[in-house]
Amino acid sequence: MGQRADTPAVEPMVLAVISVGGAIGAMMRYGIGVWWPPRPGHVPWSTFTINVMGCFAIGILMILITEVWVAHRLLRPFLGVGLLGGFTTFSTYSLEVRRLLQSGATVEALGYLGGTVVAALVAVVLGMGSARWMTGRARRT
Repeated sequence: MGQRADTPAVEPMVLAVISVGGAIGAMMRYGIGVWWPPRPGHVPWSTFTINVMGCFAIGILMILITEVWVAHRLLRPFLGVGLLGGFTTFSTYSLEVRRLLQSGATVEALGYLGGTVVAALVAVVLGMGSARWMTGRARRT
């Protein structure tokens, strides 16, 4: 048998900032869900909006911390993994697709399934482009 690879220890401070960011993001998501609850048998627009907004924000964040700022080592875990990871909710998205299918809203379920993925990817690209444009780092061809 092969040797066991050593895995690096996770720093307690990294776990702490991810936890705090995740709690804040989850509370934000919960608040939006309470304010704008999904209607049974209909596309859950609140979850769709949350996921697209989170993807747009991650696009902006990644450009800022990789191309614009010299970011503190805890900023990406706090904002990217914690806050935005807690805010976006692709597990709820999956459950809602299942619920739509079970309710017989097949067209809505499939539209939501594909539409969320496309909109999320477009949002990341738009977030990245917006961050580059606003910081004057747009690629010139």
